[in-house]
Amino acid sequence: NKKAASGLAPKWKALFGETRKTFLEDTATIAISHRAVRLRGLQCMAEKAEIQGNMVLAASLMKQAAEESGNAYTNRRELPGKDGKDLPVPVSPVTIFQLPDNDRS
Repeated sequence: NKKAASGLAPKWKALFGETRKTFLEDTATIAISHRAVRLRGLQCMAEKAEIQGNMVLAASLMKQAAEESGNAYTNRRELPGKDGKDLPVPVSPVTIFQLPDNDRS
């Protein structure tokens, strides 16, 4: 409620802001955010699916684990250029603007 928050003391507003920021940004305390935890879970599920004879599910889980290990679920992709060399980095042209002096000379 914005109206109720407007009456708070500055120290409580600052404490709320910091607590909210930490809550939204801190993924380290969330176990499933770590690759090792996800891989262990996938292994456990794949083993159980295999024991139960569900080979389709086991294969699907193994594929997901392989993709997880190969960074398929990240935004990072490495594409080699010709002969395995690095790709050239495009350089953006820089435009320099002359600001008006507004008769300050």
